[in-house]
Amino acid sequence: MRNNKHLRLALILGVAALCLITLIMAPMMMISGFPSFPSITGEAQPDCGEDTQAAEDQSETATSDIPEEYLKLYREHGRKVGVQWNVLAGVGKRETNHGRSTLPGVRSGTNYAGAAGPMQFLISTWGGKAKIKIPSKFNGYASDGDGDGWADVYNPADAILGAAKMLKRNGAPEDVRRSLFVYNRAWWYVDQVMEIAGKYAKDGEVTTPPEADDSCDEPMLEAAPTSTVAAILEYALAQRGKPYIWGGTGPAGYDCSGIIYMAYRSVGLTIPRTTFGQWPFGVEVPEGEEQAGDLVFFNSGPGTGPDRPGHVGMVVSPGKMVEARCRLCGPIKVTTYRERTGIVGFTRPLQHPQILAQLKAREQG
Repeated sequence: MRNNKHLRLALILGVAALCLITLIMAPMMMISGFPSFPSITGEAQPDCGEDTQAAEDQSETATSDIPEEYLKLYREHGRKVGVQWNVLAGVGKRETNHGRSTLPGVRSGTNYAGAAGPMQFLISTWGGKAKIKIPSKFNGYASDGDGDGWADVYNPADAILGAAKMLKRNGAPEDVRRSLFVYNRAWWYVDQVMEIAGKYAKDGEVTTPPEADDSCDEPMLEAAPTSTVAAILEYALAQRGKPYIWGGTGPAGYDCSGIIYMAYRSVGLTIPRTTFGQWPFGVEVPEGEEQAGDLVFFNSGPGTGPDRPGHVGMVVSPGKMVEARCRLCGPIKVTTYRERTGIVGFTRPLQHPQILAQLKAREQG
C-alpha cells in the first residue's frame, strides 16, 4: 500500500510539473521576440525583399482606386529601389490618375510643359528621348522596368521605376517631402501627393521603410578575392548604421570617401583621402569586371563630371556597394549601384604601384 501511495504521489507531482511548464511556456511562445523553433523545412528565414505585406499595409481606397497592374508596379519598384510605394502611387495618381488620363502627353507626345508618360517625366529628365535602348550611356532616369531592353517613358513599368529612382536620388525615403519638391517644385504639389499617399496606406501614415536585415546580405566576405580585400570589406561593412558626416573619417561617422580611406588604412594601406584624389589613383576597371574592393564613382551634380566625379562607393559584391551617401540619405548601408544614374566608372586601388609596393613590403616584413 505504501508503495502504491508513493507511486500515486509521484504521478500527481509529475502531472502538476508538466502543467506548470505548459503554463510558463505558452505565453512565452506567444511573444514575437521569442526564438523560433526549427521546422521540418529548416529555420525561419528573414524577409529579404519579398512583398510579404502585400494587401496588409494598403487601404481599401488603394485597392479600389489603383489599377491592379499599377499597384503591383508601385509596390515592386518601391521595394526594389527603397522608397515608399504609396508615395509613388501618390505621384501616379496626381499626375495622370494612374495612366487613365486622356490628356495630351500621357500615352504619346508631351503636354504643354513637355512632360510625358504616366509619371509625367520631362523628356530631357528622362534621357533626351522618349524611348531609349538599354544599356545606354545617357544622363537621366530612363529605366527598363520590365526587362524588354528598352526604357519607354510611356510604359508604366519603366516610368514607375524611373520615378522611384528620382525620388530616391533626391532624398526618399527619409526626406520624402524634399524628394517630391524636386519632382515638381511646388509645395502645394508635395502636400497633395502626401495626402493621397496617406489615404493609400492602411494606417493613414507615410512611414520610412525599415533598413534591410543584415542577414539578407549575400556572403560578401566569402566572395572577396583575397584576404586583404576581405579585411577591407569587414571594416567597411562594420560601419553600417553610422551617420554620414561631411569630412568624417570615423569612428562616429564618415563621408563617402572617408569610409573607403579608413577601410584601406585598417589593413595598413594608404590611398588618397578625397573622392577627387581617389578617382585618378586606382587602375580603371571596365564595367562588368569590377570586383569586391573596387571603387565605383558617380557624377553628383554641379562641380562634378566625367573627369571629376563627386561621389564614391566601395563594391562589396556584384551590383552592390557600401556607401556613405549624404546627410539626408540615411545611415551608411549596402545599396545597389547598377541602376543608379550618373556612374562615371570603376577603379581598383589595389593595382596602383604604390599599393603593390606596400603589399610587397608587408609580405617581406
